[in-house]
Amino acid sequence: MDQSDWLWASRRATEALRDILVTTEDRSAATGTVGEGGDRTLVIDARAEAAVFVELDALHAAGARFTAVSEERGVVDYGSPDRFVVIDPIDGSTNAKRGLPHHSISIAVAEGPTMADVVFGYVYDFGPEEEWTAFRGQGAHLDGVRLDREIGERRSEDGRLELLGLEGSDPRRLVQAGDALAEAAHRVRALGTMAVTLCQVAGARLDGMVTLGNTRAVDAAAGQLIVREAGGAVAFTAFADPLGAPLDLEPHSPVVAARTPAGVEALRRIGVDE
Repeated sequence: MDQSDWLWASRRATEALRDILVTTEDRSAATGTVGEGGDRTLVIDARAEAAVFVELDALHAAGARFTAVSEERGVVDYGSPDRFVVIDPIDGSTNAKRGLPHHSISIAVAEGPTMADVVFGYVYDFGPEEEWTAFRGQGAHLDGVRLDREIGERRSEDGRLELLGLEGSDPRRLVQAGDALAEAAHRVRALGTMAVTLCQVAGARLDGMVTLGNTRAVDAAAGQLIVREAGGAVAFTAFADPLGAPLDLEPHSPVVAARTPAGVEALRRIGVDE
């Protein structure tokens, strides 16, 4: 199967999801169930995931073999235990339900079971309508324009990262990490979608990002490849291998990303006990 098939399937799923977001009258309506990722499932989550699985079914019918790992349905066998498709149909569903701009679809394809094995990443941010893509070894692109791998990080006069993205919804973790954050960053921003926050690092709009708590693969798999292909660095800090986090549904590790390895090392020190 040509690697471009994954890109076109992701784009078709994005168009279907755009229609779902436009036509869903009550974005806060819940299905009454909890997804395999552990979060309460909204109607828009379920509809979005169904749209993605339409494309996965079509790829499978055309000969693709893989295992899907999805926010709501969990692990679905499509004929291969060696290739993984990791999906978050709406990363930032709370933003989507509240009408806040940043919410995205995130799709990653991997040729093995860890973050290091991801070969394709796709994130579409429905707020500014931006498409972020990466194929391993081919760079990262924003709306078809290749991102500059040589852009470094910006720092304040006292040496701190100028602008840092935060992900983590529990305010208590923010309090716990406050001193370490102040030592590492001059300013912070919280967008409410991990996939998009990683992409902002890839685009050098943020100088780095850190999660205040453990991260699930569905939220980070695509974005972390996009950062790396854009010339940045990523580490899943609970693992000796920075990219050793598995592609399953468990929240295994915090993740930090920056424009440079030095930035990642500075952010590694920001830790919050689970």
